[in-house]
Amino acid sequence: MKVQVLQENLQRGLSIVGRAVATRSTLPITANVLLQTDKGRLKLAATDLDIAMSAWVGAKVDEEGATTVPSRLISDFVSSLPPATVQMEIPERSRQMKLECARNESSINAMDAEDFPRIPEVRDGVAILLDAKALKRAIDRVEFAAASDDSRPVLTGVHMKSDGTRLTLASADGFRLAVSDISLPTAPGETVEIIVPARALRELGRLIGDGNEPVEMRINGSRTQVLFALTEVELVAQLIQGTFPNYNQLIPTEYNTRCIVDVDEFKREARIAAIFARDGSGIIRLQMAPSQNGMPGELKVSARADEIGDNEGKIDADIAGDASKIAFNARYLQDVLNALTGKVALEMTSPSSQGVFRPISPEGTEPDTYVHVVMPMFVQW
Repeated sequence: MKVQVLQENLQRGLSIVGRAVATRSTLPITANVLLQTDKGRLKLAATDLDIAMSAWVGAKVDEEGATTVPSRLISDFVSSLPPATVQMEIPERSRQMKLECARNESSINAMDAEDFPRIPEVRDGVAILLDAKALKRAIDRVEFAAASDDSRPVLTGVHMKSDGTRLTLASADGFRLAVSDISLPTAPGETVEIIVPARALRELGRLIGDGNEPVEMRINGSRTQVLFALTEVELVAQLIQGTFPNYNQLIPTEYNTRCIVDVDEFKREARIAAIFARDGSGIIRLQMAPSQNGMPGELKVSARADEIGDNEGKIDADIAGDASKIAFNARYLQDVLNALTGKVALEMTSPSSQGVFRPISPEGTEPDTYVHVVMPMFVQW
């Protein structure tokens, strides 16, 4: 193999696929990145056997070929090079890749590309075209609510289900539930229902970034793998097998108290309270008082730690229904507020029942269907 590629392009490709490199594995070659010529371009790929990422960069290919080299070494090396052309070459029957850039010459021990795990190709099955901004917003709103431990594998993923021209993403960890919808330009040829690892969607969100190009989602016929394809990047993930809980029955349809408040103010007071909450079992208390005598309604955000002290902040709020109070885990409260903008409604029936967060859409816009449910903490008031 002999190719020439710009340092900035190579660095960008390595930083993309490096997110899929295995950090702990019994298969040493998964700590490597695959470099392979492909139709006049250079393909870079990495996998940890759960997700695989591929990126293509422009290159001048003098000799076709493929090899694998340690991901961390080549990434650190290339990012330190000056912005110039990098020439990579592996002589026949050699296990060393030679790199030249400006006045730098290096050699890196390589491993045979034939020993590298095969990067899955999903070319059959049902495909859905997704708007990049809508998909990223939905990912940002749900992936953090997935479980982080493997005691119930289905909860470590995000449930994706189509219903006509609507695709619903949902995640839950037993203490909270997040549900977000995406509108599709056309209904898929068949109903889609899969569980995608939350980590895979987190990486997809990073890949999309501020981009506008549509994302193609394709599920293979056996429903074991999903492909997300952008123009020059592909991510393939192994789907989680199992039955996701029926989460619709966990979303209350009624409430006794509804509190509408500015997200930024709520977020600020929650952040302040969390400083005290971390030394007091991580609990933030919320107390809602409707308007009286011409005064606006009030949301009181407080936290206390017996050995440290306490804090109480107040926010003007539009409160409908009864005065009420509820307590939440500080991290769970901050997570949902960080996913929202504008105004949010908190709905509840009692201090011992779940709280429901719903964004308030500006007048003249379509209703925002996002729902986030958080189980309360039991405290002595």
